[in-house]
Amino acid sequence: MAAMTHIFDPDTRKLLALAKQAGYPAFQDLSPVDARKAYAAGWAAMQSDGGEVASVKDMEIPSDSGSLRIRVYRGQGTDENQALPCMLFLHGGGWVIGNLESHDRLCRRLATVAQVCVVAVDYRLAPEHPFPAGLQDATVAWRWIHEQANELHINADAVGVGGDSAGGNLAAVLAIMGREGEIIEPVYQALIYPALDLTASSQSYAAITKDVPLTAATMKYFINHYTPQENDRLNWKASPLRVESLQDVAPALVMTVAHDPLCDEGRAYAQRLMDEGNRVSVLHFNDHVHGLLGMGKWVPAANHIADHIFKTIGFELHRCSVSSLKQS
Repeated sequence: MAAMTHIFDPDTRKLLALAKQAGYPAFQDLSPVDARKAYAAGWAAMQSDGGEVASVKDMEIPSDSGSLRIRVYRGQGTDENQALPCMLFLHGGGWVIGNLESHDRLCRRLATVAQVCVVAVDYRLAPEHPFPAGLQDATVAWRWIHEQANELHINADAVGVGGDSAGGNLAAVLAIMGREGEIIEPVYQALIYPALDLTASSQSYAAITKDVPLTAATMKYFINHYTPQENDRLNWKASPLRVESLQDVAPALVMTVAHDPLCDEGRAYAQRLMDEGNRVSVLHFNDHVHGLLGMGKWVPAANHIADHIFKTIGFELHRCSVSSLKQS
């Protein structure tokens, strides 16, 4: 890792230099409330436009905690009455920041590029709602999708799960829960620079300490809020890399970037998925930073990479959809 610390995509290097010059405070130097405001202030300036979609609808669904906000997208060019494949998308933000708006552009792009229905979840955030609150909300949304498949005009036999960073963590856990029979099993999982081991013990944490958006200190700030009880970090529902077996989980796409404290655990997870007999697509970029897909206005490569990932998701989900229709 140390040998690669100076290899950056040219546009990423320029963006990092501008950010350093601006002197923005690190998230760990802010309260969670102020960190959320600081994160929100950058969305419009950083993110590519998600484009028009065929439809987008905000809804509230019942949960044990009251009600849960979700947003349902259907990709531009899809038929409103077609039973589309579906992707449950869980936003990143360290389980502390982020919401439906932070990833709205990304979900729009995903829905249209993949030609699917996307259901985004406004899960509860820490520290107000620590582990396992976010996971519980993700589980509620997952079950609701299957219960409401006919009303949503989706194919219940072609539903996958995905997310970036903390959302990738929740997605990986849902995939294991599906293998365990706790929920209906996803047909696919897409993990974008995911957090998979909350013990923060990999070499990446020692190497990535400054000059990038997500450092080891920032990640530990998020982890401390999400899992204030340290023993929870050994639970596979918080740290899926620590699960005893990954055999027979859903086919996966795992994306990692080198300049990221989460890099090593993401690569280790992908390797375990392969070693334990699963079908896996692995993408690794040694010249990019955490949060890449939200930097499209400054880093053109982010748009190309996002479209590749979203096309892969669409291919996999539509293949499942076609297969299920042939069997019915």
